[in-house]
Amino acid sequence: MISSDVIRGYNDSIILTLLKEEDSYGYEISKTIRERSNEKYIIKETTLYSAFTRLQKKGLIESYPGDETHGKKRTYYHITDEGLDFLDEKRLEWQITQEVVEVFLGQSE
Repeated sequence: MISSDVIRGYNDSIILTLLKEEDSYGYEISKTIRERSNEKYIIKETTLYSAFTRLQKKGLIESYPGDETHGKKRTYYHITDEGLDFLDEKRLEWQITQEVVEVFLGQSE
């Protein structure tokens, strides 16, 4: 399992990537992260919903009510054009980060 400290800075980018694929809701996003990471990363509910709040305040995502399931309406999230631009910036930043980290951690002795 991956440490939450290591991946914390990438939660927003992970969520935006999934929302770029399709609109979704909290539980589904959490489940997708767990499945795609082969259960190496399980995002906490509080972390996920804090990210939703932060992303909405920045105008990177929008929310809207979805269908009712078991008596409760789901809140769906949608990436905005600003969110798509932000994600592009973060992908470039990630490529540079990988290069820099590889210089140090990729060395064999």
